[in-house]
Amino acid sequence: MLAYRVIARLDVKGENVIKGVQFEGLRVLGKPGAFARKYANQGADELLYLDTVASLYGRSNLTTILGETADGVFIPITAGGGVRSEADVRALLRAGADKVAINTAALADPSLIDRCAAMAGSQAIVCSIEAKARGANWEAFTKQGRQPTGRCVVKWAIEAAGRGAGEILLTAIDRDGTLRGGDLGLARAIREHVGCPVVLAGGIGTPAHAVEAATVASAICIGTALHFEKTSIGEVKSALAANGREVRVSQEQLA
Repeated sequence: MLAYRVIARLDVKGENVIKGVQFEGLRVLGKPGAFARKYANQGADELLYLDTVASLYGRSNLTTILGETADGVFIPITAGGGVRSEADVRALLRAGADKVAINTAALADPSLIDRCAAMAGSQAIVCSIEAKARGANWEAFTKQGRQPTGRCVVKWAIEAAGRGAGEILLTAIDRDGTLRGGDLGLARAIREHVGCPVVLAGGIGTPAHAVEAATVASAICIGTALHFEKTSIGEVKSALAANGREVRVSQEQLA
């Protein structure tokens, strides 16, 4: 049985990790490398770097950050934000990313997923979806939750997976930074229709939330709760293990 993945999310702006609530009121928290090493040592299975302003301003600082992180971190890294072409994907992979997340550009030109998957392999391409609840359904947003697209999240996830995305990253905008628990309905709706792994982000604030999310998502992604020490990787994994999930234990947890 594969170990259940707990992913630490690092939203970055310029040279800093930042965090807000529902993508608003962003606070500067510190340097990405320090957070990356901390969570890797605590037992995070993967890291997720998302440049929060790259799509807004047409530039990304991720290659620099990846270069600084790769030396001391030995777990998989997904990087996204401002990815517009196969060349951008190639640059991030060369800088140390294991997977690349694409959102805005893929919605504008869905064939980008086909081309990137053909170039790098589906296992390296993540379709990042920012979802906002619309009644019983969800709408896909871009530009850090600022731009509605009119696209149904479920239909878009099905298309993205069919075009070769090896993983779907779902961020529930309404839950982001709230510590109120993940949007289980969102993850469930996607899991019912796609065969690739589905990662749920947004709102997971306690080990109990993580256990709930694990019933509907292939992996979970946590940011605010870790940054503000509301919980830890170890506490989350202990709760998952107590509820029958196979988890990877870090050397720090064994010590």
